[in-house]
Amino acid sequence: MPLKTYGVLIARAVDTRREGAKDTPHYQIHLMDGQGTHYRASVNVLSQEHPSELLYLVAEDFRHPLTARLAGLPSGWNSLPSDPGGPNLDFVRGNLFDPAGMRSLPPDVAGPDNDLADLLDHYVRRAVEDPDARMYLFGARFGPEPAVKDKVFGFLPGNGVHDIHMNQGNSRRFRGDDGVWQDGGLLLHFPAQGRWIGIFLAFQSQSWHTDDTTGHTLDDVDGSRPTPGAQPVRIVAALVNPKGAAPEAENVTLLNASPDPVDLTGWRVVGRLGEGSPVPATVPLAAGAWLTVPLTADGQLGNHGGEITLLDAAGLKVHGVSYTAEEAGREGWSVVF
Repeated sequence: MPLKTYGVLIARAVDTRREGAKDTPHYQIHLMDGQGTHYRASVNVLSQEHPSELLYLVAEDFRHPLTARLAGLPSGWNSLPSDPGGPNLDFVRGNLFDPAGMRSLPPDVAGPDNDLADLLDHYVRRAVEDPDARMYLFGARFGPEPAVKDKVFGFLPGNGVHDIHMNQGNSRRFRGDDGVWQDGGLLLHFPAQGRWIGIFLAFQSQSWHTDDTTGHTLDDVDGSRPTPGAQPVRIVAALVNPKGAAPEAENVTLLNASPDPVDLTGWRVVGRLGEGSPVPATVPLAAGAWLTVPLTADGQLGNHGGEITLLDAAGLKVHGVSYTAEEAGREGWSVVF
């Protein structure tokens, strides 16, 4: 079953604490919301499953429609239903980043700038030092515990967020935490710079092809993380906001970057809510060739930002992109990815 208390904590970071080599070490963050409530964010830096080193990706200049969806949420804890309608994270369906860009790091070793705790410290300490910076921590809430002080920072009541990592495609041992639209992550917003930074963590044991309802690993499917440049067919452009009155003639352009033809029979282009447009495929798409996919009325794209995903005949994700409202704002121009 999915996480029971999924949501996002919006608060100011005020302190950090690194844990040493333990069975399950964490990087701890002390936060305070606008009402003066204290929280602890407990971030995994080591997996209990082999391989133990976590995967990470940092988006130094994170641009995604997610940030607009977060606008208006109050400071503090915000519960989020696990569906695509809100500002939820989903590493498979949300097109937040390219999983091929993730790398692994040890949890905490001697020396500077060489482990995951160092990496987290580099960004979170910047947020601590900036009184206007805010952190958005996605995961599962624990507490509040009125009679129990926080075990790390000592505030009362004990209260916070954990599971700040991918929460689907788990091994059988942690299958009970699987779900869709409930992944964890860290966003840091620096208003003075107009800048967002995204930090995303996953376990090497997790699958990147999961069931659309349960989030469980799909049987008889290779769920390995994609390797850089290995996607044969990619979304390279989208005409999101054509000239003229609605309904507009929107389209998405695909490119076969591989050296071999690819049969696109049964493939679809879908949006965040699962609306789909079939890919017209009368003959295999030749090596190096491109194809424009006209979007049906049910598969139209929004002008306020969105996600576009290419699925194969088995319904498995082949490639995914996202665009912001700013990118869609120029009428008649295609968004290039």
